[in-house]
Amino acid sequence: MQIHFLGVGEACDGNQPNTSILLRNETDEKAGRILLDCGFSVPHSFLSLNPPAEELDVLWISHFHGDHFLGTPLLLLWFWEMNRSRPLNLIGPPGIKMKIEQAMDLAYPNFRNRLQFPLLFHEIKPGEQLRVAACSWNAAYNEHSQPCLSVRVEIQDKAIFYSGDGRPTPMTLALATGCDIIIHEAYGFEDLVPGHGSIRACLDFARKSNVKQLALVHMQRDVRLQCDAALIKFQKDYRDVHIILPEQNSTMSL
Repeated sequence: MQIHFLGVGEACDGNQPNTSILLRNETDEKAGRILLDCGFSVPHSFLSLNPPAEELDVLWISHFHGDHFLGTPLLLLWFWEMNRSRPLNLIGPPGIKMKIEQAMDLAYPNFRNRLQFPLLFHEIKPGEQLRVAACSWNAAYNEHSQPCLSVRVEIQDKAIFYSGDGRPTPMTLALATGCDIIIHEAYGFEDLVPGHGSIRACLDFARKSNVKQLALVHMQRDVRLQCDAALIKFQKDYRDVHIILPEQNSTMSL
């Protein structure tokens, strides 16, 4: 399983594109072409890879803040221009169909009716499991300023946890337990911003969930600029968790 960090930034970071993760299954071409979140700046990061228009199977939306879903109309426009014909699965919280259609109509009026490929919407709630594109999907709510779903994606024998935005909750702890990696929002060093995670809380979360790899994303831009020394100290305190601070276009394999 290849994890490609298209972006790792928060909404107002001028140096790092919005947080978005591209998953590719390296052993099964029928599974694992997944994009996790699609904010304002994500489509250009995705298009810079020159992907085939038919490649993406699933777009996951964690919640309806602009830096997590408002890039979707541009992504769909590019698929249309490139004559995509395959259906695209869109998975997310209740209301995803209405929100995406409203965004499309605002961005490009009358465009939605011209799409030549189907959009297949799948709502997911905590406690439910979906099977889409040869992957299992489970979700749980974080603590955030609006409902935001963390997701556990299982592809063959690998399990990836992605937080979206927000602080961990008992529900997300149960979801993450035993995953191969946690990719989590870590807005600050400590829990000082309501509804947002922190480096320390994420490390405690990874330790409690028995996960050995933790990728920190969506850091507040000033925190990110000064975090190198702090991460060295954190790593000494949490030797059982490997801390990863990805940059745009960092890749790793599980």
